[in-house]
Amino acid sequence: DIAQKFNKDYGVDDFFKVPEPLIQKEFSRIMSLKDGTKKMSKSELSDLSRINLTDNKDLIINKIKKAKTDPLLLPSSARELSERPEAKNLLIMYSSLTNSTLDNSINEFEGKNFSNFKEKLSQVLVEKINPNSIEIKKLINDKGFLDKILLEGHKKANDISSDKIKKIHEIIGFWINFLNKFQFSNLWLYSRYVRSNRNNTQS
Repeated sequence: DIAQKFNKDYGVDDFFKVPEPLIQKEFSRIMSLKDGTKKMSKSELSDLSRINLTDNKDLIINKIKKAKTDPLLLPSSARELSERPEAKNLLIMYSSLTNSTLDNSINEFEGKNFSNFKEKLSQVLVEKINPNSIEIKKLINDKGFLDKILLEGHKKANDISSDKIKKIHEIIGFWINFLNKFQFSNLWLYSRYVRSNRNNTQS
């Protein structure tokens, strides 16, 4: 990582803040709605394989309704999920969205059919995703507001980066006074060159 290397090489702990990933330890991966062995991805051809932040209520409900499952009832223990990737994936989604553990979710739906569970999962997803979807679409349609935010962000980023670059120059030895001396030296050499040419012309 570039930030860690710079901090270590120049002995400046935490000069560059190293970002920490926000990953839930128990549910680090959400799998495809069409294949519980594959990670949910935007690159997958079928839009039914994933939940997008721009999906509306009806689309979310339809995707969960069509999500792949198996013919069995929901399990009574986590051990039973080892050979049921689709069931495990949907239960993990529900657990993550409700800030619950997998065991608690299993206990809640033990012995029930998938239609009841999917209805509850859809409800939770709509509550979490639909407000974001509405806001995203609202912002996309407000070009003036987006332009204003981009300009403000550009100015703020430029101010921060300019200050950071000055500090980097100090750390790695590019002192401003050295640059000034270098520029003065070039100016002195140029002035001598001009005087020399002038004298040659006059003679």
